[in-house]
Amino acid sequence: MDASIGGGAVAGSDSKSRQSHPVPPDAWEQPEMRAALATREISSVYRLLRKHGVSQRQIAAMTGQSQSEVSEILKGRQVMAYDVLTRIADGLGVPRGYMGLAYDEATAIKVVGAADGQQAEEDESVKRRRFLAHAAQVTMGAAVFGPESGTWSAGPAKTPAPGRIGMTDVRQVEAATRALRSLDYQYGGGFCRDAVVAQLSWGQQMLESNGTEMVKNRLFVALADLHSLAGWTSFDTGLMDSARGHFANALDLAKQGDNHPLVANVLYRMGRVYLHQDAPNDALKLFQLGQIAAQESGSELAVAVLCANEAWAYAMMGNEEQAVKLLGRSKDEFARANLAEAESWVKFFTETDVYAMIGTVHTVLAAKNAEHTKYAIPALTKAVESYDDDMARSKTFMLSALATNHLLEGDLDHGAKVGSKAVDTAEGIKSERVKDRMRPLQVEAERRRNNADARDLADRLNSFYAA
Repeated sequence: MDASIGGGAVAGSDSKSRQSHPVPPDAWEQPEMRAALATREISSVYRLLRKHGVSQRQIAAMTGQSQSEVSEILKGRQVMAYDVLTRIADGLGVPRGYMGLAYDEATAIKVVGAADGQQAEEDESVKRRRFLAHAAQVTMGAAVFGPESGTWSAGPAKTPAPGRIGMTDVRQVEAATRALRSLDYQYGGGFCRDAVVAQLSWGQQMLESNGTEMVKNRLFVALADLHSLAGWTSFDTGLMDSARGHFANALDLAKQGDNHPLVANVLYRMGRVYLHQDAPNDALKLFQLGQIAAQESGSELAVAVLCANEAWAYAMMGNEEQAVKLLGRSKDEFARANLAEAESWVKFFTETDVYAMIGTVHTVLAAKNAEHTKYAIPALTKAVESYDDDMARSKTFMLSALATNHLLEGDLDHGAKVGSKAVDTAEGIKSERVKDRMRPLQVEAERRRNNADARDLADRLNSFYAA
């Protein structure tokens, strides 16, 4: 991004302030400041600048903000827009890499890969087979589904990398990943994907830097997790080829870092992509490969995650017996899991998620056998009650599924009320996946248009999709 974007006020009347630059040269190197920059806590950055004697007026002049904006940020207002973060970094003279903003077009191509449209001519089933082959090679060390060929991203000219890295640099990548993942959960991949890719572009450069073996191994794992997040946010915004490329890179790096739970997690996530594409057979193969990695890790929680998703795949394939059996195993593995000592990559899978998966699997089965609503509804209700605003996307999924089940069992009034709540939460989330997951609710509401409540819900859903 051009450093001049959004910075007209800085380059013009405030040039005098910038030339004198009241920020001490070593301010950006102090540990507390580096930590604030790494997590993009701009309010903390501004407060630390005030301790260095930089006034609100000077901060405003350098960043092109009004003094009232600076005051609000000092009071705790968050800054998340990428262009504003870039303007602040350039205006204050912060090295962009300290904030994960070292991003240019060449690095974007290297990190993201070719645009989805450039790969559209290749049949989707072929792409799935290629990824399965790659996943098998990473997991088992052999090409089970046929030889994997080609690369997952283009290779333009390299951007300069830091000369040497330490644990502090890696921790900054980890901290940024945690912060960005929270934004994804709450607002959807469309809200933060560009920021994830920007952070990844900086972190990727560190692979070329010098560092101890311990630092490099931890970097492999940190970047694998960041690639996994990039894949997930790409998936959430409908960029399937980009998602596949990121997940492939995540697998390679997780394997280099010898982190079996993370390999399992990446395979689970890519399997979810294939479930979303209505390819449960291919999804199941990825979940089964992930199961191998999960068992090698000794993590009951990782095994529980994979079993639950295998159940989902079997449900989509119409295999009720296997779906119910694997749900039971998922619950058993979860009950045995030591949650306090679980790897960070699987800690997202809580008791709430167990209920969510039970409800989701029985919702799929209920589409063919309405008897399953009696299992789906109580599980989904518990999940909805437990998800807070930080998990808005997941809550929306569950509200939509719950409403669908109520319509299927004939409770149209309550189904319409719950469905309306699903639309309320969905409207604040930037996620193509949310729209796709709400389609069954739209179908069931349309089928019951002779009922006023169902008709109102159908009309509202149609407006939601048309917006």
